[in-house]
Amino acid sequence: MDIELFNYYLPEELIAQEPSKVRDECRLLSVNRETKTYVDEHFYDIEKYFKKGDVLVRNNTKVIPARLFATKEKTNAHVEVLLLKDLGDDTWECLCGNAKAIKVDTVLHFKNDILIGKCIKVLDEGIRYIKFFYKGIFLEELDKVGLMPLPPYIHKQVDDNDEYQTIYAKVSGSAAAPTAGFHFTNELLERLKLKGVIILDITLNIGLGTFRPVKVKDTNDHKMHSETYEITENVAKELNLAKKENRRIIAVGTTSTRTLEANFTKYNEFKATNEATDIFIYPGYKFKAIDALITNFHLPKSTLIMLISAFMGREFTLECYNHAVKEKYRFFSFGDSMFIYGKGQED
Repeated sequence: MDIELFNYYLPEELIAQEPSKVRDECRLLSVNRETKTYVDEHFYDIEKYFKKGDVLVRNNTKVIPARLFATKEKTNAHVEVLLLKDLGDDTWECLCGNAKAIKVDTVLHFKNDILIGKCIKVLDEGIRYIKFFYKGIFLEELDKVGLMPLPPYIHKQVDDNDEYQTIYAKVSGSAAAPTAGFHFTNELLERLKLKGVIILDITLNIGLGTFRPVKVKDTNDHKMHSETYEITENVAKELNLAKKENRRIIAVGTTSTRTLEANFTKYNEFKATNEATDIFIYPGYKFKAIDALITNFHLPKSTLIMLISAFMGREFTLECYNHAVKEKYRFFSFGDSMFIYGKGQED
């Protein structure tokens, strides 16, 4: 498909630069994909759409302060490094600015040598494998050095790193947050539990795919980057039981969606595993795992708006997005939310 089919007009002033002061008071566009109707609400209203036995699946990944600044040994040239994936043995896949200056055996010094890095492999598109040397525990040392890796359309750092985390973030390893989960509060989650909603956690550590724009004209030519996910035995059991009993599985965000769809597509059931996926979901894909989806408003021509278009139809997706622009919703990571439910009628 031509990626221009997923374009829409967005005034820059609608790109949210900071989170909502109260997480669940952001706006919510509640969308019935079966009747092709939508309602303007607030996120705390989402509670009324849930019923006993529904399964809410959220991504409990935790963002690490993955944005680092270094100087090259000998030349003192400045280099920006974004940690993408832990490869083990203190080695990370990194996206590097000024990458041409980083060759095999290049040594980088980070903030008073709290961390020292050595490039051990050069890949395309600014990707480098860097082995780190340090004293103590890596994530503790990283906290002293790194900044939160906010998307480039957010122009200032957060005052508190927790503002760029979900309240249930637990498993460290992501280079970006699963932002659809930003809107949940502990109080809202407790009310859902009291209604009999089952809340399950999976983990997908978000990497390069989030930062890589679609540069090709045709979706067939776009290569999704691989990301690692984990589903535990208990979670797989609960999900399979929900499928068997025809209860709804509601994904919080595109990362949870991709995890569940990748897993179910591969095994024809939910299976406990810790592995990688590069699933790319766009119109024509038939959803097998999820029944409803909570998500933010995504960038034009991005793989994320393509996923939403696959779930609720491209033309209807753009209609909803244009409505959100007209009503001055807040867009992207710190922006407002959509809840998409109902039987699918994809175009």
